[in-house]
Amino acid sequence: MIPHEEKRTIKWFLIFFYIIMFGYDFFYYYLVPIYISHKEQSLPSDIWNINYIVLILLIPVIYFLNKGNKQSYIKYVFFICYLLTVFIVDLISFNGRGESYSSGNVVEVFLILTVPLFLNKRYFWLVSIGVVVKYILTAIILKAFFLVMPIILFIILSIVAFFLLLRFQNYVKAISTSYDNQLQGIVKAVIATLELKDPYTRGHSERVAGYALQLVQQLEKFSKNEQKSFYYACLLHDIGKVHIPDKILMKPGRLTKEEFEIIKTHPSVGAEAVKNVEGINECICVIRSHHERWDGKGYPDQLLGEQIPLLARVTSIADAFDAMTSSRSYREALPIEEAYKRIIDGKGSQFDPILVEEFKKVFPSWAEFHKNYSWNKH
Repeated sequence: MIPHEEKRTIKWFLIFFYIIMFGYDFFYYYLVPIYISHKEQSLPSDIWNINYIVLILLIPVIYFLNKGNKQSYIKYVFFICYLLTVFIVDLISFNGRGESYSSGNVVEVFLILTVPLFLNKRYFWLVSIGVVVKYILTAIILKAFFLVMPIILFIILSIVAFFLLLRFQNYVKAISTSYDNQLQGIVKAVIATLELKDPYTRGHSERVAGYALQLVQQLEKFSKNEQKSFYYACLLHDIGKVHIPDKILMKPGRLTKEEFEIIKTHPSVGAEAVKNVEGINECICVIRSHHERWDGKGYPDQLLGEQIPLLARVTSIADAFDAMTSSRSYREALPIEEAYKRIIDGKGSQFDPILVEEFKKVFPSWAEFHKNYSWNKH
């Protein structure tokens, strides 16, 4: 699920949960006794307030998880805390009272019916099995076997929720696949346009993206969706070169100082051009900062060390490696062994020292990629 959609879903889920939870208990334990059954209003036991205290204490926990961009954990923490608290309070409140058990809240129906909104099968199994097991254990421990009816009800609701979940997942998958295909087609069209300007860099963007993706996967820090966005951003890392005059871009000899200053504008121009493109806007740093250096002598912002975004540092190594191992108008390609040596020599000056160590691990796969690449098609 897209992060901001997860955040929005969590927000409305919690708002309605608290409204239903407190509203139902207020209606059932206070309004019904007064206006319908004409009995004294009260909660089932003195410790019943623990349920409300725990739910209130969860609010700052939810806040800090949200602030730390850990929205995916909120629903798990919230549900587990709620279920365990209610289960324990029920056992203490009704132990030894047999069929006088009269707990439960319609909010548990809400929990099961809202499961499909999160598009997560793991969360579905946790909620559906958790609620059913809670009632089974309650029935056994308190000998309240009339709870078989709500157990059957929750099983039926869980089956309905499961089919809705599958339906929603299929819809989202179809939309996502269609969107990815469109984005990929647009990116490749843009790259083809760029390569018409600079024939000597044909295939460069594709190879850099391939190398960089392997190195990012080696780090094991990014989700599949983040890797996908990163890959598209890598394909577009030189998009700003469409702004560079052909006479400079394809000049066979050494560039003058003025010409190089113009070349140095392509990262910022490229980042500005695609900053609002959905799907890669979170990886704009790859386009803007792939020419920054670890020692702060890069461009366009002269960032130093870890000031450079991690994904841009990854792209920097991939970009340099491919630049050295492919032919240009002013020189022939270097052997991959020489390119490897130069990357190692750049450790701590041009490149992130930690990433250079990771580069050593993926170099055999880069060499294999380079060997098997269809150079003739370019």
